[in-house]
Amino acid sequence: MQNTFISSLIFAFLTSLSVATTAAPVAKPGVAAPTLAQAAKTEQSTKVNLNAADAETLRRDLFGIGASKANAIISYRESNGPFTVVDELLEVKGIGKALLEKNRDRLFIN
Repeated sequence: MQNTFISSLIFAFLTSLSVATTAAPVAKPGVAAPTLAQAAKTEQSTKVNLNAADAETLRRDLFGIGASKANAIISYRESNGPFTVVDELLEVKGIGKALLEKNRDRLFIN
């Protein structure tokens, strides 16, 4: 009799657990979409001054630029003077045409 009682309790617990997980509210996909759209809009509006940005700004605001490439850009700028055109970024070691094109709209020279 005691085994039947324990089995019934376990069955009731598992059943209520199953009902609780299926009845849990689901996050609405419509709520996340504006947040993603706002993030994309913020990313698109960010412009980076190639002659004034520090390594952290370059790393944070440009696609495909990590700490080493950001430091290489800073080093190039310090040894060769300010950039005169955005295409001059191709002279920096590790920066290729594809990476430049990904970031062209985000860069400007002041």
